[in-house]
Amino acid sequence: MLNFSFHNTTQIHFGEGQIQALRQAIPKTAKVLVTYGGGSIKTNGVYDQVVEALNEHVWFEFSGIEPNPQYETLIKAKDLIQEHDIDFLLAVGGGSVVDGTKFIAAAALFEGDDPWDFIAKGEPIKQALPLACVLTLPATGSESNSGAVVTRDGNKLPFMSPYVQPVFAVLDPSVTLSLSDRQISNGVVDAFVHTMEQYLTYSVDGKVQDRFAEGLLLTLIEEGPKALAADTKADLNVRSNIMWAATMALNGLIGAGVPQDWSTHMIGHELTGSYGIDHARTLSIVLPAVMKVCSKAKREKLLQYAERVWNLTDGNDDVRIQRAIELTEEFFKSMKMPTRLFDVDLGEADIDGLIEKLIQHGMLKLGEHGDITPEVSRKILQTAV
Repeated sequence: MLNFSFHNTTQIHFGEGQIQALRQAIPKTAKVLVTYGGGSIKTNGVYDQVVEALNEHVWFEFSGIEPNPQYETLIKAKDLIQEHDIDFLLAVGGGSVVDGTKFIAAAALFEGDDPWDFIAKGEPIKQALPLACVLTLPATGSESNSGAVVTRDGNKLPFMSPYVQPVFAVLDPSVTLSLSDRQISNGVVDAFVHTMEQYLTYSVDGKVQDRFAEGLLLTLIEEGPKALAADTKADLNVRSNIMWAATMALNGLIGAGVPQDWSTHMIGHELTGSYGIDHARTLSIVLPAVMKVCSKAKREKLLQYAERVWNLTDGNDDVRIQRAIELTEEFFKSMKMPTRLFDVDLGEADIDGLIEKLIQHGMLKLGEHGDITPEVSRKILQTAV
């Protein structure tokens, strides 16, 4: 196992009715900015619950944060924060709203010329407004980690800082009952691939991390399709398990002390940035191709994955690896997700532009070994056609 330091400071309020925890969790003296997306929280009852919980607070709101949050939208919140002397942010929504709010929190106190510089140029974030969230769509794990992804001019780029780690997160699985099938599928697959990025690398004898990761994968495989099936769609236990799995997939625990990949995400970001494809749908396209192209480097863990997750013990090593990849694709298809570029109306002719974007963004040595060059990324995309 590799050396590591692990510290997760986000307090979790989990369960039905926990939105009321906002009353005590946010200081009464705080001036709060509630951030959200397109307004679905006003039709599913979440907004009303938040309003009720904040009835003793001074608060304002900022709406319109998009899926794959856009810099041009987010930066508008800075003036509102200055006008009202806001000192606490509350994101109410899915991962994009939380990510966007993390950017707002850092941008509000950024002392440079352009807050985009801490993303594009890696300028250090030295401070940020405190933030918390009410999660409505389990997927990204952003509710309890220090990372975020923001888009500007078609460039979807990540950033990380301990200053944007949420102080607390409210996870009420009952609010997910109003999600569309597409949102459910995206969330389950996003959490699945987050887990795989930290698991499907090479062994360092991190047995605890591996077993945790395998448990999350098995849970998502078991519960994901249930959230789409008519007879179990409204089962709160199903939604609870999915929600907690998505949080655990990217709160730092399973990635502590083990190598990580993230090539699927970096390649996927270019598909989203260039073509606006849902983040999770890019992952379901790219991951199987990464598994195929990088099967030699990932051989030991692929065999472990085949046996422990898919219970494959018959046949030679190559047969079991191939079948594990096929079953992964079948799982994605059962979640109504694309697994090929042609499923989203893209093909060989679109690959050159994607590779150019990867090079432009410095994605020259991806993967746990740093050996996924632009040419290997090209092969991955060609395999995904």
